[in-house]
Amino acid sequence: MRTTLTLEDDVAALLLRLRDRRKASLKTVVNEALRKGLQQIQAPSLPQRRRRTTVVSLGNCLPGNLDDVTEVLAIAEGENFR
Repeated sequence: MRTTLTLEDDVAALLLRLRDRRKASLKTVVNEALRKGLQQIQAPSLPQRRRRTTVVSLGNCLPGNLDDVTEVLAIAEGENFR
């Protein structure tokens, strides 16, 4: 089948680079790329594996309230944090 296909510049550059590297015709490279891409698009997607995070207790927060920056700095760096 003969058809006209307009390629974006980046896609054309990749195809030409691949053609030069493989020493093949542009027709062969384009057909191979389309064939592989279409097969991948049509293939059923694999189910996503659920990931679990282990819960770890880090204990109580040393300062009673993290909103009080002065108290947090005093605990973290000592009373002379300035």
